[in-house]
Amino acid sequence: MKNDWIAGVENPRAKLRLFCFPFAGGGALAYRTWPEQLPPEVEVCSLRLPGREGRLREAPYREAAPLAAAIASGIAEQYLDLPFVFYGHSMGAVVAFELARTLRRRATPEPLCLLVSGRRAPQVPFGQKLRSNLPKPEFIEVLRHYGGTPEILFQEDELMDLFLPTMRADFALTDEYVYAPEAPLDYPIHVFHSEEDPAATRDEAEPWREQTSGDFTLRMFPGGHFFFNDAATKPIFLGEMAGKLEAFL
Repeated sequence: MKNDWIAGVENPRAKLRLFCFPFAGGGALAYRTWPEQLPPEVEVCSLRLPGREGRLREAPYREAAPLAAAIASGIAEQYLDLPFVFYGHSMGAVVAFELARTLRRRATPEPLCLLVSGRRAPQVPFGQKLRSNLPKPEFIEVLRHYGGTPEILFQEDELMDLFLPTMRADFALTDEYVYAPEAPLDYPIHVFHSEEDPAATRDEAEPWREQTSGDFTLRMFPGGHFFFNDAATKPIFLGEMAGKLEAFL
């Protein structure tokens, strides 16, 4: 199936789809190796958002709700025929959350579970200085502080300038997100968080509990914002994610 919104290899054995939503400045490639480390009956569908990778010429979204609406329309006919789960990291967590609520409002199939990491709960206001409009040197320091940005971007100024508009839009989306109260989701939410994440404290991640009437877990890991890329942590993290997914197979 060809779809502008989805990257990944079709899995003829799939009984479950895992939709993976990118972090600020990231893309579908961040999840390219995950199929090798998850159950063979899981098809990993990485979201390919405007402003990056094959959609670099398209304007990035600066708000979560219209992005979620566009994704819902883009994947509804082709990708919701199997049971599915959402996973989002950082910015991706709030996009996944908004998409979950959009699907509920549209009375279309909904996820079996929402998996999130690296993000304060959606109802918790952003308590830091807004980052999307910082002067370039300060914004680049923010990127360095969080990690996850390819080193070549810091070395090649022209390349950095090419990606800065998308990165700024992504930070606007997550920093300026406006939460609209709705009923809790009626399926589990499982949160993976790290002890030294500069984006959110444990106390800011814990209130994800309020967004579900189903099961909730909060699993803490050592490390920073991109803890799941640490060599020692990644297999443990993906092993626990595999366990969550196996419950639906």
